[in-house]
Amino acid sequence: MMPAEAILRLEVLPASRLSSLAADERSGVLGGACFSHPALPLGTADLPLLAVDMVLPPGEEAICEVWHTAEPLESGQHGTIRYRQGETLLFGCVSLDEVAGDARPPLQATTEAAYQSIFELLEARGYHALRFWNYFPAINQESHHKERYRQFNIGRQDAFLAHGRSVIGNVPAACALGSAGGGLHIAFLAARAHVTSVENPRQVSAYHYPSQYGPRSPTFSRAGLVKLGGRDMLFISGTASIVGHQTLHHGDVATQTRECLHNIAAIVAEANRRAPGADFRLDNLAYKVYVRQPGHLVTVRREMAQFIGDPVSVIYLQADVCRADLLVEIEASGGHAIGPG
Repeated sequence: MMPAEAILRLEVLPASRLSSLAADERSGVLGGACFSHPALPLGTADLPLLAVDMVLPPGEEAICEVWHTAEPLESGQHGTIRYRQGETLLFGCVSLDEVAGDARPPLQATTEAAYQSIFELLEARGYHALRFWNYFPAINQESHHKERYRQFNIGRQDAFLAHGRSVIGNVPAACALGSAGGGLHIAFLAARAHVTSVENPRQVSAYHYPSQYGPRSPTFSRAGLVKLGGRDMLFISGTASIVGHQTLHHGDVATQTRECLHNIAAIVAEANRRAPGADFRLDNLAYKVYVRQPGHLVTVRREMAQFIGDPVSVIYLQADVCRADLLVEIEASGGHAIGPG
């Protein structure tokens, strides 16, 4: 049996190509994110595209990760959120400066406000959150007596609780990375379909991490699995060299990269078990790889190639990872079409 045609397509293209997209291409853009240092003004106010300040490998120009769909789309705005929606899918993004309004740390308050607004939009429109991408600067630095990633986790979880959402079990896939500058940037993908969370048998679920990692556990699943248009799609969260709940291979970027990929392989196997008709494989996923130290990029590229072969699609970025002892983080997705069509 031939697999159902994907209603979602991922394209990686230079930011300079955005302005030259043909009208029919532009009409099918659901949303996405562009990475450059510094962040570039995109001139695409009608499209929900994040402009994130993040360093690329030397010699590479600003790059965009753009999601397309064949569904008819309409654009909208909910407060500061820009979004596009079709019958099945919604993609939105929001960029906010951190503003102190009460006794809470500004990042915590801003995160809670952003997520509350996102949940209001999804609830009003009838979509289920599938995947979140979170970017903000100085993720490992301490301010207001608390690491900023931990502040973010408190604000995110407070928004989940305020909207009566579970903070364990069937929660969305996500990542959180340190940008080179700017405010809080969040992009999200949602669907009018049941989303199944997938966990990794090699790891403690992030929402069950012990208190040594912060007063609130991170609210995300290891992956989200959804069937769209008869086709299974998988969205794997940011994945690092963590087994159980502990960081492994301190200071060794090559071994950390291999451990990341072993974790992704375990998630893929679990997703295939949960969706018996699916055929997710490491060599048919699209990847985004965040490397803390620019000097480690060559090593990470080599480990990726040796472990997987030649991945269909890979974006490499320099970014701080959610734990200071992690040198690399890898996210992936599959089941959608990849490429220009």
